Amino acid sequence: MAVPKRPPLPLILLANDLLDGDVVFRTASGGWTRDPADALIARDEATADRLESEAAATMRNNEVVDAYVVDVSVGADGAPTPNHFRERFKTLGPSNRPDLGKQAEFARRSPHVPL
Repeated sequence: MAVPKRPPLPLILLANDLLDGDVVFRTASGGWTRDPADALIARDEATADRLESEAAATMRNNEVVDAYVVDVSVGADGAPTPNHFRERFKTLGPSNRPDLGKQAEFARRSPHVPL
């Protein structure tokens, strides 16, 4: 069986919370956050391996669902932004109401989140 190809570095691990379905990001401390700015960014293969391992383990333990790594661009402020529009949408709120959801909340705290 072929092993799926990993996206290029840098990467973050995202998933959906098992209870409310909201998108969450793996942190350096091994927890989950709803703020992508707090996500652990894998800049080397060892950290990317760790994130993939944690994705499998946390899904097996029913902590999250649909956990996978995505490639990101890192802004001048150090915050990751997914390169693919599908994951970029997941980091935001409703696309028809930029004044609501994560995008509004995070824009107030840190203006790096693209609207």
